[in-house]
Amino acid sequence: MTAVRFVSMSSTEAASYRAGAVDAYGLAPERRISPGGYPCRHCLAEIAAGEAYLTLAYRPFPKLQPYAETGPIFLHAVACPRYETTEVLPPALASPDYIMRGYGPDDRIVYGSGSVVPTEAIMVRAEALFGDPDIAYVHVRSARNNCYQCRIERLAPPAPPAQSGTSR
Repeated sequence: MTAVRFVSMSSTEAASYRAGAVDAYGLAPERRISPGGYPCRHCLAEIAAGEAYLTLAYRPFPKLQPYAETGPIFLHAVACPRYETTEVLPPALASPDYIMRGYGPDDRIVYGSGSVVPTEAIMVRAEALFGDPDIAYVHVRSARNNCYQCRIERLAPPAPPAQSGTSR
């Protein structure tokens, strides 16, 4: 079984948006009050009803290129703890299904890797995708609106045990 981790937006990036940094479209994030049910891309938990949140255009890629999708995301307006990058499905992934798509080390879609996956099958699908050596990471996106949710990465295999003894 391939060990994976769920990766949320970095704390540095989240803090910069909260401090007024412009989004992928050069606009200031919009501040609103949550009706409840919106997923924060930093803590990967729900933004509760009545809490302030930010809406902004987000491009989770290192540089512009044809496959660098941009879309709206939500973020707690006040600091929240970053989701621990573990093999546990984040609480924000509460919809019945999601789009999962593999990307190569060049940050481009690996054709044929995209599919709509039931939430309970995300771990199984991630393992299958990481069976393809061309896939460096996977994006999880809303199946309804295509909004970016989080990234899944392959955990490095454990290092082999050190050789003991002396050589002759």
